[in-house]
Amino acid sequence: MPGPARRPQGQARLAARPGGHARHPAAAPPAPAAAPTPPPPGIAGLKLGYQIAAACVLVLVAVAACVHVGMLFLHVAPSNTLTKRHGDAVDAWIYPEFEQNWKLFAPNPLQQNIAVQARAELRTADGGVRTTDWYDLSARDGADIDGNLLPSHTQQNELRRAWDFYAGSHDAQNRPVGLRGQLSERYIRRIAYMRLERERPGGKGDEIVRVQLRSRTTNVRPPKWSEEKVSPKPVHRLLPWWSVTPDDLPLASGDTSENGSKNGSGSTSSDGSENGSGSGPRPNAEGTAR
Repeated sequence: MPGPARRPQGQARLAARPGGHARHPAAAPPAPAAAPTPPPPGIAGLKLGYQIAAACVLVLVAVAACVHVGMLFLHVAPSNTLTKRHGDAVDAWIYPEFEQNWKLFAPNPLQQNIAVQARAELRTADGGVRTTDWYDLSARDGADIDGNLLPSHTQQNELRRAWDFYAGSHDAQNRPVGLRGQLSERYIRRIAYMRLERERPGGKGDEIVRVQLRSRTTNVRPPKWSEEKVSPKPVHRLLPWWSVTPDDLPLASGDTSENGSKNGSGSTSSDGSENGSGSGPRPNAEGTAR
């Protein structure tokens, strides 16, 4: 005899609950809404007006970069038709912010050792005048660099670039060529004064009133396999004596009174005229190039 029919397991569980009713199968979950399309990257995602403005800015930047690279190339390149015709425009663009001295295209790079030396004329505490010995400023920089893994930019380049600035803006008679020549004189004079002051060449109460510089240029000997012939004789260049002015003094010691006067060298009266030895650069009889 056939047994009683079995109810499905799910219906049996529903019937076991008080007031249980059979449930319909759960409906499928709704499909997720489509994500919004992201805007295109870069300038294409901007509005039309902003796209035009950004494109104009990019064009200007590209043009300025091309002009700058071209000016730098003409500045460091050998003399040619363009530099001869438009040299003033190139210099106006390069100086003073973008000056380069790579000598990248030089057929004969610098093959000389240049030593810069300085000495001072002191006004002693008793009113006398004394001249110091020569101080080899380049040798002191070299000593500070040797064995130093991280030498400072000042030790490596300050004096060297200052002398190159002076030599390039003066003729063989030490006469300045334009405004750059005058600026180079003041620059290297201040460097010499501050370094001599650091050496303390005089006694207590002595004051530096004038400084003088000279250079000693020696050619580097070519290698043995080279047929190049150079003179081993050093060439000396002696600059004129320069009087120290109040502007050359460090800020801590360059104090002036209310009427603008200053004791010592380079004194300035109330009407702006200078008295004493502070009347600016004055060459002496031996201040000529040799």
